[in-house]
Amino acid sequence: MRLLLINPNTTTSMTEKAAVAARAVAAIGTEIIAGTSRMGPPSIEGYYDGALAVPGLLSELKEQRTAGYDAAIISCFDDTGLEAARAFSDVPVLGLCESAVVTAGFLAQRFTIVTTLERSRVLIENLVRHYGMGERAKVRASDIAVLELEDGAPEAIGKLRAEIERALDEDGAEAIVLGCAGMADLTRELQEIYGVPVIDGVAAAVKQAEALVSLGLTTSKRSSYAAPLSKSFTGAMSDFSPV
Repeated sequence: MRLLLINPNTTTSMTEKAAVAARAVAAIGTEIIAGTSRMGPPSIEGYYDGALAVPGLLSELKEQRTAGYDAAIISCFDDTGLEAARAFSDVPVLGLCESAVVTAGFLAQRFTIVTTLERSRVLIENLVRHYGMGERAKVRASDIAVLELEDGAPEAIGKLRAEIERALDEDGAEAIVLGCAGMADLTRELQEIYGVPVIDGVAAAVKQAEALVSLGLTTSKRSSYAAPLSKSFTGAMSDFSPV
């Protein structure tokens, strides 16, 4: 089984960190192919960054398809371009947020997602409601820029831990979801410290992708995720014309 892990931003160190987390949980016989978008923002923090990251994401999905993969994972907790990618692709496509909250729902009645900046908190709250978990999940921002996580700065980790502690004390959280792919390397350490399930979206998406492929299931092409209608796009978008 081959799983494509796409980082929709252009920072390769973030891709490598997510790939390490993915390979750590992948079953024997599962190959993780890591790809990084070659156009767009270096990090995705809010709606504007996310919108401009989608063309690079779709290009990577298309180019990697010639090598072959059985499912794809979008390695951004904002689930950047997920709906478009499902319409575009002929294999299952998973997002980190959806995968993580579904996994958390198996383990706890109440859980808190701890993400990076306030602008990301609002976006993730909307996603959580969309996925039907709005009554069970809270979202907190730890005031960390995404690229700060790449440096592993003690101040950034301290902010994250402080927000987790507030979630446990004030929200009554029974589990914690790490709301950024850049936090993937912290899961085990935080779980040992706090003694509750700590869910990373990368690992959750890998195991769910493996399950879907093993079951022989893929995205429905009826209605919502039907293939795009053939038409000619103009200007810079001409390469994305559906055929």
